[in-house]
Amino acid sequence: MTTGFFWDERCFWHAGGNYVFTLPVGGLVQPQVAGGLPENPETKRRLKNLMDVTGLTSELAAQSAAPASEADLLRVHPQSYLSEFKRLSDAGGGELGRRTPFAAGGYEIAALSAGLSIAAVDSVVAGRMENAYALSRPPGHHCLPDFPNGFCLLANIAVAIEAAKARHGLAKVAVLDWDVHHGNGTEAIFYDRDDVLTISIHQEGNYPLDTGAIGDRGRGAGEGFNMNIPLPAGAGDTAYLAVLDEIVRPALDAYKPDMIIVACGFDASACDPLARMLVTAAGFAQMTQRIKSAAQDLCGGRLVLVHEGGYSEMYVPFCGHAAIEALSGSSISAPDPMAETFAVRQPSARFDAFLREIVRDAAQELLPLKA
Repeated sequence: MTTGFFWDERCFWHAGGNYVFTLPVGGLVQPQVAGGLPENPETKRRLKNLMDVTGLTSELAAQSAAPASEADLLRVHPQSYLSEFKRLSDAGGGELGRRTPFAAGGYEIAALSAGLSIAAVDSVVAGRMENAYALSRPPGHHCLPDFPNGFCLLANIAVAIEAAKARHGLAKVAVLDWDVHHGNGTEAIFYDRDDVLTISIHQEGNYPLDTGAIGDRGRGAGEGFNMNIPLPAGAGDTAYLAVLDEIVRPALDAYKPDMIIVACGFDASACDPLARMLVTAAGFAQMTQRIKSAAQDLCGGRLVLVHEGGYSEMYVPFCGHAAIEALSGSSISAPDPMAETFAVRQPSARFDAFLREIVRDAAQELLPLKA
């Protein structure tokens, strides 16, 4: 078995217009000559290009997938939402929710993005792949069942989980979200359930502004099975690795999932325009290695990474390459061109001690995981 890599050029053709950064064009906000929303195709396309140039792609089982069917989507999203999305898509595009514009054919591209996640999860659950990476675009972890936001139009990971449950009887799933923004959509979908453990590591007070509190632990049957770990800006590799060691791994050990899925955003990187963290490419590699080890110990190695955010066209490719190197065990590397700079910019010993204290406090509040 090998590592699956699910991607499709058509996902890079998803487009949203009439924005400058995250502000709608109009009034005193001038249009841009190029670009628009930070969620643009180049971060993902350049990751794939870098993998092709280094030869990493050739070591993976690279393939596309079928779009998510309406039946797949209806397990998470109501018919009314899907119908309105499809209507606007067929009419030339539009916008639903908050900051989720799309062009003509946007429905079909979003369904393909979800389909890549479904196929990645399916390939691992069925034993065809040891683990897998889905280069999904548009992303999905902010999308609620009937309200898209934060560039996310369909809840890719939730759709993939429900498909695997329907097709394979997958029982317990752990979703670790290390995108820098709170995974509010995934949280909301599974908030009342104990068959999916949701863990989100995010920059405190970033996006969304009104979700992601450490005290939000789930409801009803899901109480205790939702974990939020908000971190201060500038946390960097130190805090993220400490969180994985002191909170995430003990929670996974207690939960004993049948599969682990990572909402794999690279916007906690030191170059990202939408956040203020300092995670390096090497940090993402170490994070991936830790979660891979957890999957090997707990659920036969069943691990899927699904691409979410990350908005530095220069740096996302190196972070993604490092993570996929670790996931696949490849010896092919893409040396980090910013490694020397970031080595100087990591937290001071004093701030490092402060970060570790924050992690210890969070661990006391969140652990032990409700059995």
